[in-house]
Amino acid sequence: MQPMDPNQIQLNSEGRLKHFLTTEGLSKELLTEIIDTANSFISTQERSVKTVPLLRGKTVVNLFFENSTRTRSTFELAAKRLSANILNLDIARSATSKGETLMDTLWNLESMYSDMFVVRHADSGAAHFIAQHITPNVAVINAGDGRHAHPTQAMLDMLTIHREKGAFENLSVAIVGDILHSRVARSQVYALKTLGCQDVRVIGPNTLIPKDIESLGVRAFNNMQQGLKGVDVIIMLRLQKERMQTALLPSESEYYRLYGLNTDKLAYANPEAIVMHPGPINRGVEIESAVADGPQSVILKQVSNGIPMRMAVMAMAMGGQNQEQTLQEQNSEGAK
Repeated sequence: MQPMDPNQIQLNSEGRLKHFLTTEGLSKELLTEIIDTANSFISTQERSVKTVPLLRGKTVVNLFFENSTRTRSTFELAAKRLSANILNLDIARSATSKGETLMDTLWNLESMYSDMFVVRHADSGAAHFIAQHITPNVAVINAGDGRHAHPTQAMLDMLTIHREKGAFENLSVAIVGDILHSRVARSQVYALKTLGCQDVRVIGPNTLIPKDIESLGVRAFNNMQQGLKGVDVIIMLRLQKERMQTALLPSESEYYRLYGLNTDKLAYANPEAIVMHPGPINRGVEIESAVADGPQSVILKQVSNGIPMRMAVMAMAMGGQNQEQTLQEQNSEGAK
């Protein structure tokens, strides 16, 4: 599945978010609005009653065709805190495993008056495909598709960076590890560049860096000392061995020696640099425990920020859907 121009799908006629499929192509103003909206939800997490009524009466369906404990649970919590009804579809036992097509499953869910699909799928472009083919008044949120995109993870990372470092313009950010197979890295690069970050670096062995990555406005490094020199933010990525079709590394121990983040390599960065990781963490493979649990780590803050960020995206997409539906109804009335 190859995704089409995302802005033809994910924005309504007024330029508001009606699906959230990718960070690519979205404006700085819209990404900033997403961050600001998420910031407004953070205070609700500290209250004894954490729910707000923004999606009361709406039904959100979690369609996870790939396993993901953290992402699925934060989406479920986000929907509940927006007062939505939640349906978690067990794909392994669903009709799609018995021969029913994906579209038949989706149309059945539409007939139950669902309002939003949160989709995670192994195929790149799956969320775009679904958004193109379902009824117009259902919002689609991409929770990760193949190697293509993971926009809510990228935006919770942007929220974390913004809260820790402020403006993006003067930051140096290094993304380290398996860039080739990472949908998170692509979404992060698009978001960082759009938000004004001038110095984005990717670090890893040649076998794990896409050949055309520098066309996105980033600098590629094979040496950790050179790549981390003076950076303000370090984002570590896990090795996605499940997506590697051939042997791209000599061994995990050799990879850790060269590209694993330990206290010695962290010293190359700015002394005030923060360390991030989208999870799950493989300790002793891409990061040392002393760094993952150390004072410069904001990894647990990323997890906490995932809930308000996903609340923001869901609320904004549903608002865009409602606005689009209202405009369609007004146009239909005017034509009579």
